[in-house]
Amino acid sequence: MKIDMTIKELTEGCGTVSCIGNTDIRITAVTDDSRKVTAGTMFVAVKGFASDGHAYIGSAIGKGAAAIVYENQEALDAAGPPSPGVTYVKVGSSRHALAIIAGNFYGNPSRKLNLVGITGTNGKTTTVTLLYHLFRSLGYECGLLSTIANYVGTRESEAVNTTSDPLTINSLLAEMVDTGCQYCFMEVSSIGIEQERVAGLEFKVGIFSNLTHDHLDYHKTFAEYLRCKKLFFDGLSEDAVAITNIDDKNGSVMVQNTKARIVTYSCRTMADHTCRIIEESFDGMQLNIDGHECWTSLIGQHNAYNILAIYSAAIALGAETEEALIGISKLKSARGRLETIRGPRDITAVIDYAHTPDAMENVLKTLRDIAPERELICLFGCGGDRDKTKRPEMAAVAQKMADRIIVTSDNSRTERTEDIMEDIKAGMDLKGRAKSLFIADRKEAIRTAVMTAPEGATILLAGKGHETYQILGKTKNHFDEREIVSGVFDELQTLCDGN
Repeated sequence: MKIDMTIKELTEGCGTVSCIGNTDIRITAVTDDSRKVTAGTMFVAVKGFASDGHAYIGSAIGKGAAAIVYENQEALDAAGPPSPGVTYVKVGSSRHALAIIAGNFYGNPSRKLNLVGITGTNGKTTTVTLLYHLFRSLGYECGLLSTIANYVGTRESEAVNTTSDPLTINSLLAEMVDTGCQYCFMEVSSIGIEQERVAGLEFKVGIFSNLTHDHLDYHKTFAEYLRCKKLFFDGLSEDAVAITNIDDKNGSVMVQNTKARIVTYSCRTMADHTCRIIEESFDGMQLNIDGHECWTSLIGQHNAYNILAIYSAAIALGAETEEALIGISKLKSARGRLETIRGPRDITAVIDYAHTPDAMENVLKTLRDIAPERELICLFGCGGDRDKTKRPEMAAVAQKMADRIIVTSDNSRTERTEDIMEDIKAGMDLKGRAKSLFIADRKEAIRTAVMTAPEGATILLAGKGHETYQILGKTKNHFDEREIVSGVFDELQTLCDGN
C-alpha cells in the first residue's frame, strides 16, 4: 500500500503544539521504530517502557527522516541543532499523536467499517471470534483483530498483542476496507486503551463483558484498571452503541459517562436482552434468549454471557432476531476456550485459556455443574514477569473447586518456575497442599494428570488455551497441549489395550 501525504495532512488533529519547518513536505512512511526509518519517513518519538524514542531522533535523521514528531523538548535539544530539510512537530502526547497520524496515513479506515470493540477481563477473544464467524455466516465480509489471530476476510496473520500498535491496527483496517469488508470485530485491552493504541478509531459498537483481577502488574491498582476500561466507553460517539453486562458490578459504571446509546444485557435480572440456561452438558447448552430457545455447542454460565453479548451486538448492528439465533446455534467455540478432548477410560481433558482467578473459577464451576459425580483435576501455573498478586488467589480457587490440583509452569519467562510455584502454594492451606502435586515440567505434569486420573475424571488444563508455545527464559518453545494430551491418551489407550 503506497501512500503519499504531506506533513500537514498527516498531523491534522494530532495535538500539535508547535512546528518548525515545511509542512508541505510529502511523507511516504510513518514509524515509531528508528530502525525502520528510510528517506521520506516521519519518525514519531514515543517514550516506551524499555526505551525512549526521543533518544533515537538523531539516528532517525541520519537515516533520512523527513519529519520528527516529539513531545520532549529537552530530549530533542540533546539530539543537536535542527537539521536542514527536516520538519519538527512538537505535540502534547506522542502516543496520542501516533494513533491519529496512523489513522490519517491510512485514510481513517475505521470510519468506513462497522467497527465493534469489546473490552473486559474475560470473554473478549471468544466474543469477537464468534461475532466474526456469525457475521460471515450472515453473508458479510469481515475482519477480526484478536489475541489468537488477525483476519482480513479469510487471510490470517499472527497477533502479537491483544491490542496491536496504531500503525498495525490502521494498516489492517485499511486492508479490510480495500478488500470489501463491512465489519471488523476487535479486542480492546486496558493496556491498549491506556497507551492510546485505539485513539482516533471510530467504533460503531462497544461491548463490556466483566471486570475482575488482572494486569495489576501494569495498572498497579484495580481502580486504575477500571478507569482505563471506562475510557473506552467515554470515547464512544453519540452515534455509537454501548452494550454492557449489568450483572457485573462495574457494568453501569462503564457507561455512566458515555455519549453512546446504552444497551444492557443480563442473565440474572431485567435488561434490554436476557438469557438463562435451560439445560447443559459437555456437548452444549439449551438457552432461552429474550424468550426464544437457542442451542449452542458452548458450555458454561460465562459462555451464556458471551452468547448474550454476541446476540446483543448482532441486534444492535441490524440483524433480525431469527437469523441471529440460527447463526449463533451454528457457532463453535474459539480455539482453547473450553476445548474438550475425550480419552480412554471416559477421561475428558478440557483446555482453557483461564489465567485469572475469576476465569478459572468460572471454568471449574462449569465443569463441576456439568458432571458433579466426576473427579475434577485442575492443572495450572502462572505467567512469569506478570501480576504476582493473583498467584495465591488462583491457588485458593483451585483448592476450593477441584478434587486434585497439579501446579506446574505456564510461561515462566525470566522467573524461576519454582519461585512462581511457591507464590501459588502460599494461597493454599494444609488441606489444599495435601491434594496438590507440584511438577515444574508442564508436559510431565499433563502426563501425570492423565495417568493418575480415575475413570470418568475431568482434567482442566488452565492457562495456555490457544497458545502453541511456552516461554521459558527468553526462549519461545513449541508447546501445543492438544498434541501432548492426544499423545498421552494414545499411550494410555495402549496400556488399556494391553490389559
